[in-house]
Amino acid sequence: MEAEANSGSPEDSWAFIQRPGEGCRTVPLAGHVGFDSLPDQLVNKSVSQGFCFNILCVGETGLGKSTLMDTLFNTKFEGEPATHTQPGVQLRSNTYDLQESNVGLKLTIVSTVGFGDQINKEDSYKPIVEFIDAQFEAYLQEELKIRRVLHTYHDSRIHACLYFIAPTGHSLKSLDLVTMKKLDSKVNIIPIIAKSDAISKSELTKFKIKITSELVSNGVQIYQFPTDDESVAEINGTMNAHLPFAVIGSTEELKIGNKMMKARQYPWGTVQVENEAHCDFVKLREMLIRVNMEDLREQTHSRHYELYRRCKLEEMGFKDTDPDSKPFSLQETYEAKRNEFLGELQKKEEEMRQMFVQRVKEKEAELKEAEKELHEKFDRLKKLHQDEKKKLEDKKKSLDDEVNAFKQRKTAAELLQSQGSQAGGSQTLKRDKEKKNFF
Repeated sequence: MEAEANSGSPEDSWAFIQRPGEGCRTVPLAGHVGFDSLPDQLVNKSVSQGFCFNILCVGETGLGKSTLMDTLFNTKFEGEPATHTQPGVQLRSNTYDLQESNVGLKLTIVSTVGFGDQINKEDSYKPIVEFIDAQFEAYLQEELKIRRVLHTYHDSRIHACLYFIAPTGHSLKSLDLVTMKKLDSKVNIIPIIAKSDAISKSELTKFKIKITSELVSNGVQIYQFPTDDESVAEINGTMNAHLPFAVIGSTEELKIGNKMMKARQYPWGTVQVENEAHCDFVKLREMLIRVNMEDLREQTHSRHYELYRRCKLEEMGFKDTDPDSKPFSLQETYEAKRNEFLGELQKKEEEMRQMFVQRVKEKEAELKEAEKELHEKFDRLKKLHQDEKKKLEDKKKSLDDEVNAFKQRKTAAELLQSQGSQAGGSQTLKRDKEKKNFF
């Protein structure tokens, strides 16, 4: 068969190579080759590069989110205490480098500060959704770069969302249902009942059943531990039946018997964190960290991120096939989108030009109307000025006439007065002369 495959023209050989699924056969090896070390190579490479894991803690204030994180990773995460005076929900991200044996883990813990503190909680989920989408978008932009450095890129996509449920013992709050419904297509949700020692065992059992029923009836898809791998199928199947986990967190160690254990001391007794008869903390740690951490990372990439990536690329106009079910060329898609963009740009440019011309015409009309009004006002003022000027001139002429007439009367009066004085003087002289003659 090898002779047949290698015989003939080069085109036939190339056609054979182009169909690797056809004629593939299994052949035995005559001796050791060495590719059985590939798993070891992958392990060594992964260990040398280190791992990253990102956890989102969603829950109302006071449910012990920070304490549970400290208990899960057996350390004390340094962080500033959150203030709950903000008007909305704030997401705070802290990254830590952890080392266990020869394995390094870059752990990022994202907390939702102020979640559930508002009177109006209608939009409390929006900052969380926007944060998750922002991490997806950052990874997508890194993928679309010409020069990518994904092997050194810090992946900030959320791998697991621990949703803290208040131990009311009744039912889920509407805020919890709405938030989980908005997040279930974007992140792996693991619901947990926080501070489960606040309610009795019988109430806790009923509360778990009630929560599961409400999640199913409202169509909320929570993360299910995988059962397709035979090595973990049994334990994961068993743990799926225990969801949601009822947990207790504590960093305080108390001496119980001859051992120091993490526990919480109450007046009525002691609750041991790692005692499976007291809470599900050990189950949560086993499932989240020791068994399914890699599956959570894989689900984030292959399911949630791929959904975001597909929707985003479809919005940009990229598709796998054209209307005729033929493979879609990236170059053709780019050219089509480019031409579409140029067409839209030209259309908008024409619309802007027409709008500019229209506004210029409207402005010209406004200016002409304003100019006309100014001319009319000027003419009115000019006519009013002329009328006032004429009135003033007439009044001035009248006053001048009156002054002249007054001067004439004054002159005549002075003349009469002087004549009268002369006449009186002559009469006096005459009488004096007559008296002298008489004597």
